[in-house]
Amino acid sequence: MYDDLTSDEFRGFDEAERLMSHYCARARVHARLDQTDFLADGAVAAVHVENTSRADRVFLSAFDRSGRLLRGDTAYIDDPSQRFDVTPEFDHDFAGMAVPEESELAEAIAREDGWVVSMNAVREYDPFEDRRTTQRAVFLAHLGDMMNDGRARGFVLGRLGDSESPS
Repeated sequence: MYDDLTSDEFRGFDEAERLMSHYCARARVHARLDQTDFLADGAVAAVHVENTSRADRVFLSAFDRSGRLLRGDTAYIDDPSQRFDVTPEFDHDFAGMAVPEESELAEAIAREDGWVVSMNAVREYDPFEDRRTTQRAVFLAHLGDMMNDGRARGFVLGRLGDSESPS
């Protein structure tokens, strides 16, 4: 049925795939950090994720607001669903996190052997809301493709009230 279609006819697919990939990375990082005590500990301001030396594990180092090393942990990677991909939304640069000069955290960043998570960004993250927002964005990315190939001719955005029914 779709054998004669070119890849340009489904441009929304690539966008939807990108949106889902980013969502999965955010959800995975949040879930993995939730398995440590770093997320619940308000003294932890940043976590350095050293993900370059071993494929089967990631070394985590927790830092306080002054950039002092608090403690470390190891997260094992038994399958690809446990990776600690760089997620811009949680990255210290993207989140605008201050890094004290000449601190242990600044030294860890200078080594360039991983990335630094802003724990404020992770703590503010709402996995449920992110899932809902991503679902809407994926649908909208596919909508153009569905309208182009005739699977959708119109749509209504919003919520139906109790007394309303779809026509």
